[in-house]
Amino acid sequence: MSRVRITPSSHNGKVHIPPSKSAAHRALICSYLAGGGSVSPLISSDDMRATAGVLEAIKNGERTLDCIESGSTLRFIIPVAAALGLDVKFTGSGRLPSRPLDEYIRLLPQHGVEVRTEGGLPFEISGKLKNGTYEVAGDVSSQYITGLLLALPLLDGDSAVILTTELQSKPYVDMTIKVMNAFGVEVRETEFGYLVHGNQAYKPIDYTVEGDWSQAAFFLVAGALTGDVTVEGLLQDTAQGDRAIIDVLASFKAELSISDGAVSVKKSALHGTEIDASDIPDLVPIIAVAAAFAKGETVIKGAERLRYKESDRLESVCENLRRLGIEVEEKPDGMRIVGGRAHGAELKGYNDHRIVMAFSVAALLVDGEVVIDGAESINKSYPSFFEDFKSLGGRADVIGNR
Repeated sequence: MSRVRITPSSHNGKVHIPPSKSAAHRALICSYLAGGGSVSPLISSDDMRATAGVLEAIKNGERTLDCIESGSTLRFIIPVAAALGLDVKFTGSGRLPSRPLDEYIRLLPQHGVEVRTEGGLPFEISGKLKNGTYEVAGDVSSQYITGLLLALPLLDGDSAVILTTELQSKPYVDMTIKVMNAFGVEVRETEFGYLVHGNQAYKPIDYTVEGDWSQAAFFLVAGALTGDVTVEGLLQDTAQGDRAIIDVLASFKAELSISDGAVSVKKSALHGTEIDASDIPDLVPIIAVAAAFAKGETVIKGAERLRYKESDRLESVCENLRRLGIEVEEKPDGMRIVGGRAHGAELKGYNDHRIVMAFSVAALLVDGEVVIDGAESINKSYPSFFEDFKSLGGRADVIGNR
């Protein structure tokens, strides 16, 4: 396990953000189903390796599909494999084997697929998925909805996805529909959920993956807290929900400048605010860092699903803030943070890429040195994070193998 040692500094300059992991997952699956075309650019992260590897294994007729630690890969491809009539076993590592799959355990047997599992991984399926009505809770994980939408066009008849609760993280489903449309497949949003016609065909195209707003958020917050940062490679006309980092920073009273393709933010006197994270759960760790150095109190709510990520991110964030000397109260669906001065500390990375990256930004402002364990976890989504971190002036020394 590697650690990263960070000493106080400021971020200034420009950084070109890597391609969107979320869009790339979807595009790779659509491209596979289309039987041709290309998807680029891609980064060699663990999550991209998981999706590409599983699709290659399916192509080669392999029965065991290793999703590594990618929840998106697992939940997106389970129903796709079922629609293709595959007899396969899904495996994974880290916390992935214990992450819930309840909706598929309930739904797939109702639609012609046999499921063998003890609640998580390994997860085996056989039989061919049938069209029909799929009643799905919208407040568990939007990944279930995405997986079904990707699979249902392949079936012989029409299908309806009926949401039994309000849909959270809806922008991720909007992104799915946008990517599918690019490959010639249509999904119709309705008052009850989504209608999907069967017997559709994905069409081969060369798909260009846009920049990742989720990753941009780390450097935009760093700019708001310490210097003057411009993040390039960002589309304003995007389905990525994490573009909301602009609205979040505006609510903190950060000084922003937006153009097509780039966002700039300067060091600002941030003020506490209230954030509903229902649609932007992945931003919570870095939002919490902004709150830690904002004047007054910030309340983050609507983030209860973060307890089932690579770590329990509500617990992870709160524990690390306490270690830095920041006043924080953990709540069932979020946290209350009172901004203040932070001191050096040894922090836990929890084998969670977003925790490591968020608290690397926090370390820019502390009085003293910060050491974070599990630095290699950034390989899950952003292997070049520390290179970009240092290119902006950050002082980070990664110790051990990554």
